[in-house]
Amino acid sequence: MNRLLKLAMQKPEMAAALLLVLLVVLFQVRSYGIFLSYDNLRGIFGFLPEMGLVAIGVTLLMIAGEFDLSVGSVFALTPMTLAVLMVMGWGFWPATFIGLLVAAVVGFINGWITIKFEIPSFITTLGMMFMARSMTVVVSGGFPPRPDFNQIPTTLFVSYVGPGQMFRSSFVWFVGIALVVHILLARTNFGNWIRATGGFLPAARGMGIPTARVKIACFIICSLLSGFAGIIQVLRLGSPLPSLGIGYELQAVAAAVIGGTSLAGGIGSVIGGIIGAALIRVIDNGMVMSQINSNWFQFAVGGMTIFAVVGNAWLRKRGQAMKVETER
Repeated sequence: MNRLLKLAMQKPEMAAALLLVLLVVLFQVRSYGIFLSYDNLRGIFGFLPEMGLVAIGVTLLMIAGEFDLSVGSVFALTPMTLAVLMVMGWGFWPATFIGLLVAAVVGFINGWITIKFEIPSFITTLGMMFMARSMTVVVSGGFPPRPDFNQIPTTLFVSYVGPGQMFRSSFVWFVGIALVVHILLARTNFGNWIRATGGFLPAARGMGIPTARVKIACFIICSLLSGFAGIIQVLRLGSPLPSLGIGYELQAVAAAVIGGTSLAGGIGSVIGGIIGAALIRVIDNGMVMSQINSNWFQFAVGGMTIFAVVGNAWLRKRGQAMKVETER
């Protein structure tokens, strides 16, 4: 028992992984074997990169001790910028660059205002959430622009690839980006700076870590990943809508928390964020396959979030008690 508690405290995402396995088994039984069928798994893997990329960015930022509630709006603003520029005659790649640049600027503004004026990032990004959503509607003119999608290399982003064409190209991007961010967080000095900044800011400053730059960099990465995820979804759907990404900011925070990321900062992992995002997608899909009223979806996600926070707090207390007993 002590070994399991120690492992859970060292790897808080393990509890989420166990819950994921249990839910897969439950939905497989409830759906009479349909849940793990080829076609259904193909659909789950096709949707996962979009939420997964947003969750990775939010997880990284939360480890640094900050929040970003504007990711859902950036998710819509970035592809809308791309689409409008293409309608104006821009090529796909220049328009994509400008769209991602807009996302990076939003992230920089969020970070700069939060650090410069020492206000909670919750407030900064809440305001930016409304501003970016409004900009998306204004830029679109109220109607979805219709760029020439024949110019777009869909094979690189949304076409099915791999053995049996199980995965979309977006899944390859998702895995590659997740690996890069994981290495950045776990194997580099910058990753250590992120954890130190989120874990105990005064100590990090005392060690000479450029905490302001670290946080701003995390804000920018978070916005870039959200914008890129939005581009992938628009290429999959074939139409940019001003309403895209609504609710994604809270789902991404829930995914990070469910995956073991601490609300106080300093603790978390990319793998945990991905597991949390996978849990949300599994619940969404599994409820449909099991013919459960889909109105219970938000209830289930909220319940898991509360359960994850309470569970992690209990594990920390148990761990502290174990240490005291060992010292005696």
